Amino acid sequence: MKKVNIIYWTGTGNTEIMANAMGKGAEGAGAEVKIIEVGQATEDDVKSVNNIAFGCPAMGAEELEETEMRPFMDKVNSLLAGKNVVIFGSYEWADGEWMRSWQDEIMATGCKLIADGFIAYDSPDEDAIDECESLGKDLANA
Repeated sequence: MKKVNIIYWTGTGNTEIMANAMGKGAEGAGAEVKIIEVGQATEDDVKSVNNIAFGCPAMGAEELEETEMRPFMDKVNSLLAGKNVVIFGSYEWADGEWMRSWQDEIMATGCKLIADGFIAYDSPDEDAIDECESLGKDLANA
C-alpha cells in the first residue's frame, strides 16, 4: 500500500480543510495517509514516504509562514529529490505570487511535482475541495 504524508500549516483553518480533502482523495485511491500539522512533523515524515504534500497559506508579503513552515521546508528540501510532491494553500490578497515562488523552490529540489501548486481564494469552496480530493488521488496514484 502506498503511503502519503500531508504536512501543513494553517492559521484560520482553510489550509487544514484543504489538507483533509487531499487526504480523503488519497485514502479513496487506496493510500495509507497521515495528515500532520507542521509543528508536529519531523524529517522522518518526509524521508519515510515517496508521496508527500505540503500546504501553507500566503503570509505577510506573499511568503510561507515564517516561524514553522519556512524553517521546516528549509530543513527538508534536500530530502525531496525523486519524491512525488503536491503543494497547496489559500490566500486572501494579491495574486498568489507566494505559490509561484514556492513552486520554483520545490521544483529545484529534483522532486516530481504532480501538478502546479494549487491555491484557493479565502475559505475553500466546493470546487476547491473537489480539486484537493483529486490532487490527493493523483498523488496516491503517482
